[in-house]
Amino acid sequence: MKLLYTINSPYARKIRIVAAEKHIDIKLEEVVLSDPDCPVKQYNPLGKVPVLVLSEDNDSLYDSRVIAEYLDNRTPLAHLIPKDNTAKSAVRRWEALADGVCDAAVAVIMEQRKPEQKQEEAFIARQMDKVTRGLTVLNNDLGHSKWCVDDTFSLADIAVGCMLGYIKLRFGTTIDLAADYPNLERLQSVLIKRQSFIDSMPVAN
Repeated sequence: MKLLYTINSPYARKIRIVAAEKHIDIKLEEVVLSDPDCPVKQYNPLGKVPVLVLSEDNDSLYDSRVIAEYLDNRTPLAHLIPKDNTAKSAVRRWEALADGVCDAAVAVIMEQRKPEQKQEEAFIARQMDKVTRGLTVLNNDLGHSKWCVDDTFSLADIAVGCMLGYIKLRFGTTIDLAADYPNLERLQSVLIKRQSFIDSMPVAN
């Protein structure tokens, strides 16, 4: 199996962490999406990462939620998605909200990369409102619990941790997690000590 990814994609980071936590060996191939020869479109018509290439026949999986569930089911070791339906739904809800915050944050970054005169401030404000509302709900739902769901490390924690890593990377000077979202900051301080998070740390660029 081969994972097509970009170094700072929080969605691709999620899959790298899932694979590491499950001890599943995956070949990593870093890509540049703007490169005319980028192979991603060959495997995903949407042209997005992550993409998990399963075979030389171009069988592939996308997006990150599909890939995460596929990998979690490949081995019974350290299940990250609970088998119990109630707990599973809770984990997937956390993942969905964390990914949604990432969607809004990425949208802001893409808008801000346009020439200043072409940026739509109202659009940026709407997306940032999604980010702050999402962070508030996640912070309140976590409360004083060690992990997001049932006091057990799961895909929910991985998704939230990847989202927080992206927020710190792109909005570290404007969003103060420690001051405004202390429960999430506490979770992040635990997660970044895990080897899977250390090995996949995003890089400022």
